[in-house]
Amino acid sequence: MQDLKNISQNKSTFGSGFFGRARNRRLKSADEPSRFRLPVLEGKRLQQMKLALLFFAIILALVPLSFFALRKAESAFSQIRTWCASFSAPAPTQAEAAKPPVSFDSFESAGDLLAKAEIKGSRISALTPEGSQLIYTIHGDLQKRVYDLFEKNKVPYGVFVAIEPASGRVLGMTSYSSIDPAWPKHSVYDLYPMASLFKIITASAALESNKITPESVIEFRGGSHSENPRYWDISPRGRNNRMDATFAMGKSINPLYGRIASDIAGKSSVMASVSQYGFNQELLPGIPVKPSQAAEPVSSHGLRLMGAGLDHDVKISPLHAAVIMSAIANGGKMMIPGLTSSIIDGQGVEKEQFTPRELRRLVTPETSASLTRMLSSTVLTGTSRKAFHDSKGRPRIDVSVAAKTGSINGSDPKGHYTWFAAFAPMQNPRIALVALVINPDKWKVKASQVGEQALEEFFKKE
Repeated sequence: MQDLKNISQNKSTFGSGFFGRARNRRLKSADEPSRFRLPVLEGKRLQQMKLALLFFAIILALVPLSFFALRKAESAFSQIRTWCASFSAPAPTQAEAAKPPVSFDSFESAGDLLAKAEIKGSRISALTPEGSQLIYTIHGDLQKRVYDLFEKNKVPYGVFVAIEPASGRVLGMTSYSSIDPAWPKHSVYDLYPMASLFKIITASAALESNKITPESVIEFRGGSHSENPRYWDISPRGRNNRMDATFAMGKSINPLYGRIASDIAGKSSVMASVSQYGFNQELLPGIPVKPSQAAEPVSSHGLRLMGAGLDHDVKISPLHAAVIMSAIANGGKMMIPGLTSSIIDGQGVEKEQFTPRELRRLVTPETSASLTRMLSSTVLTGTSRKAFHDSKGRPRIDVSVAAKTGSINGSDPKGHYTWFAAFAPMQNPRIALVALVINPDKWKVKASQVGEQALEEFFKKE
């Protein structure tokens, strides 16, 4: 049997291993605190420790040198690859690298080339500088009929846009000026006083808020074409004019629609419609049309002028106006206008085809139907009756037309502005159009005559 001394000598103790075995370890009592002491290295163990430390120092010194060498090698290999590639393909110059790609499938580019387009049968096409062929959505006969009308009558300023309501295809887009040859290039995108076309937005605000129907009878004072809202308030004695909203739309009665804006719909509803119709915002993506303008009126007087279409600062482009009429004809859905049906590259491969895309909803289908009924009176009994009927009162075209006219004086360019906006047939609209003609005091052609000629051409084969 071993005694306690022999057991303690044979037991493995702390310090054995790399640092060797501890010597002269004495036993401690349970009450004595434990203290850690490093082993003392001597002789061979000390020499091994020095060699190990030296080895680690060498390793630590070699690591950063290795990373530096690798980076240098990578840079050298990159230079070699660049040098080899220079023999296979020349590097682009700075000007070539910065040159943006040119796209001729945009609306603006296609519009610029439209003046140089060729008509082959019913197809209109133009070549881009790169050799691609643009196939337009334009109806050649319609385009020619309107342009020839402008040119024959030496119209000072005239612009025309037509759109297929269900798809957004542009069916006609032309302009002419006998005064300024540079004006036509941007005329479809520029802004002009909207005049009584704004009555459509006034009616929309009241219809959408369920304040009126097409049959609503509204009282007012003042003449039909009065331009002073001070005299439009109704008399408590009951001696007022009375007219329903549909007949008043056709006759373009200023006091009635001024009162609808201020006293019936209210400013908040009118401005909500202004925003929904796309004013004061970038509306048409990829098309350089200027944002239409309609600032919020600061008084009831100003709201009445806006509602009646007498605010000269409410401005719209012919393209935007055509898109609006197209949307009303399309049950309230606004489509993005497209000018090319397809694009064919130099190898004869068709790259793109026109795809209809909905932009937003202007009004509900119910409001669209009500507006259509209200706009039907313009040609039947309103301001365009003479343009659409002969001297004996017979219709010049056998198609139902929803329309609105506008008339106002402007200064840029100076003259008397006449608008005509329409779509037809009312039951299943196939075309929506807008014409703007700016004349001096004497004139030969008004916008409503341009609209009638365009519709006559479009439906002549039916």
